[in-house]
Amino acid sequence: MKMTAKDQTQSLKYQLRSPMTKTKILLVDDHPVIRFGLVTLLEQQEEVEIVAEAEGGQDALDKLEQHKDIELVIMDIKMPDMDGIEATQAIDKKYPNIVVLALSMYDEQDYISKMLEAGASGYILKNSSSEEIMKAVRMVMAGENYFSSRVLDMMVSEYLREKGVANTTEPEEVVLTEREKDILKLIAEEKTSIEIGEALEISQRTVDTHRRNLIDKLDCKNTAGLVKFAIKKGYSNTEK
Repeated sequence: MKMTAKDQTQSLKYQLRSPMTKTKILLVDDHPVIRFGLVTLLEQQEEVEIVAEAEGGQDALDKLEQHKDIELVIMDIKMPDMDGIEATQAIDKKYPNIVVLALSMYDEQDYISKMLEAGASGYILKNSSSEEIMKAVRMVMAGENYFSSRVLDMMVSEYLREKGVANTTEPEEVVLTEREKDILKLIAEEKTSIEIGEALEISQRTVDTHRRNLIDKLDCKNTAGLVKFAIKKGYSNTEK
């Protein structure tokens, strides 16, 4: 499967973004204390700006109607009136260029899968450090995916469980170059395109080209699919 139009648009927006441009954020959580903590944390970062806050899914959709400059929604899951899964589906349908980053206390596979299927570009936990939250923001705004280590562990466990009970014919083997294998390994280790470029001594543009080619070549939907493939083929030490 080819790179989605949303991924391509977001990657292009990131490449054209001025270093002085702030990412406009909508915070969605039904607990005022959580929102206050996030605002306090994010306001210390020069590269982001909190444009609005919402206490539920429907409130988030209303805020998006009022603030046309919002680029990123940091979304809780369990909320009254409309949960984060339904709200993310609505945002993905009506505002395909807006990125959603799930921020939840729940690390169950069911929540993770439903948020990703709804259109979220990443999933982090509420006990994440400020550094990890900002890393997640940067990566999803660059058109990539980001998952907290615990979330990634759950995804790997689910994949291994499915692998153990699956009884399907293996697809035709895809031959990868050594460079593609190196890039897959670093993607599975949650490295950004910039970090991969530095490690392999190639440009970020070259890394992004390899990433898009791998998504097409391996018939993946996004970077999360590349991570699963890397784990399956042993290009990553994540499952060890």
